[in-house]
Amino acid sequence: LSNLSTIAVGFFWVIMHRLPVLKKYLGNTHQKKAISGQRQNLPCIAPLLTTVEETPQFISAEVRGHFPEWLKGYLLRIGPGKFEFGKDKYSHWFDGMALLHQFRMTEGKVTYRSKFLQSDSYKANSVQNRIVISEFGTLALPDPCKSVFERFMTKFELPGKLHDNTNVNYVQYKGDYYVSTETNFINKVDIETLERTEKIDWSKFIAVNGATAHPHYDPDGTAYNLGNSYGPQGSCYNVIRVPPEKVDPGETIDGAQVICSITSAERMKPSYFHSFGMTRNYIIFIEQPLKMNMWKIVTSKIRGKAISDGINWEPQYNTRFHVVDKHTGQLLPGLYYSKPFVTFHQINAFEDQGCVIIDLCCQDNGRNLEVYQLQNLRRAGEGLDQVYNSTAKSFPRRFVLPLNVSLNAPEGENLSPLSYSSASAVKQADGKIWCSHENLHHEDLEEEGGIEFPQINYSQFSGKKYHFFYGCGFRHLVGDSLIKVDVVNKTLKVWREDGYYPSEPIFVPVPGATEEDSGVILSVVITPNQNESNFLLVLDAKNFEELGRAEVPVQMPYGFHGTFVPI
Repeated sequence: LSNLSTIAVGFFWVIMHRLPVLKKYLGNTHQKKAISGQRQNLPCIAPLLTTVEETPQFISAEVRGHFPEWLKGYLLRIGPGKFEFGKDKYSHWFDGMALLHQFRMTEGKVTYRSKFLQSDSYKANSVQNRIVISEFGTLALPDPCKSVFERFMTKFELPGKLHDNTNVNYVQYKGDYYVSTETNFINKVDIETLERTEKIDWSKFIAVNGATAHPHYDPDGTAYNLGNSYGPQGSCYNVIRVPPEKVDPGETIDGAQVICSITSAERMKPSYFHSFGMTRNYIIFIEQPLKMNMWKIVTSKIRGKAISDGINWEPQYNTRFHVVDKHTGQLLPGLYYSKPFVTFHQINAFEDQGCVIIDLCCQDNGRNLEVYQLQNLRRAGEGLDQVYNSTAKSFPRRFVLPLNVSLNAPEGENLSPLSYSSASAVKQADGKIWCSHENLHHEDLEEEGGIEFPQINYSQFSGKKYHFFYGCGFRHLVGDSLIKVDVVNKTLKVWREDGYYPSEPIFVPVPGATEEDSGVILSVVITPNQNESNFLLVLDAKNFEELGRAEVPVQMPYGFHGTFVPI
């Protein structure tokens, strides 16, 4: 009875305090479209976000143009590819079952294959032919074959208990490849066969409840990641280090360590984060006002809500930057703040003249997670235009964090010594350093709908001063162009083909080259037109002109991230 009383109180609290998450989104749908960057008559992209069949056997692609002879390796991609089981349908784009894609390039020829990740989530759903494992934006309903009491008790299972649908990115630890999302599970994959070989639980090695799908790497292979931990004492953000080499052949992430724990500003409302920055000497964590309400997340099943219901944009809080010495694990004392913004992907970070410089793709509104409900993405006509025009656009920004700020530093003056950046860092009366960004673009990027999925020449310029990055332009709700950004001159080069939607661009350097943009860009380009083929595109990274494409007559969904593995 006492438990039931507690539940009743909880329901009352929800009814009294819960805000309608979509209110502002729905309230903006009838605005006029005279604002710069808004669009009308968007083509329907529903076929890009529907279930497809896997292609487990190799298919030879038809190459038009040419693929450089030196380009030998696998382009590995991942994303959601199955959006229902039986009569049950997923609600959110992020929830679809992971589909692994492999393009193999050698001697100018290209083959393709794909397989669904045989995760425990996928297998459990398949056996029962319904959704039995809850995902980020979809709550699994109790088994109708169970008794009333058994169905009631399933509401008390912790969210994410079995969720290992790792559909976001390929990551590498100790020379092995894993597919990852943001839960405490990662799945080891054989990149030749695309078979899962092992399921790894982060929490069995270190005290974290999950880690990002965007780790960083030192030249020697040491991996760094950012995890989180939740408990009665509050929430922490944990900097993780994984050694580069195995002691025993069967090792996975053995030896992983938490080198620094950062206490959340609010004990029960830590920030959501998707990536972080790293220079040669520092880890940069951005604590942003996209808040995870732990009470709402833990009680989500009791309340009949998905986990996503517990993540809210709270712009009354400013964004804060935390800087950690990655060699000592010490958190630097600087209190760096900026106006509220949300970032999902960092571009690059480096050190110069006693400062950390970090470049990010930023949005001024954190409600986009709500927009990516499948019912929104699959709309057509005016409804699709309304969704797009309500979506926050992402633009590249630079922040400068001066590291050695003395107690006697003057208040109200810009402490940044960098003559090449207009970003400022101003000490306030309370000792905080207020950071104002520099835009790394001109108005022409606004016409491209902003940019996301940023990539650089990572192997040579990660953590270093750099000149270029590559990304997808978003004149639609998924990427519809490829863009090369010159962050020094703030100029763009754009590749676009009407009716086609390119994925995240992957930079592959020419062997032995030293110039930053000496290489090619690889991107999987798909179309909703069933009479046209999807293809792997290769661009010259310097002039952004097409070298060739490898056409594959297979339906593919729009995915998230990937990597190139040379052979």
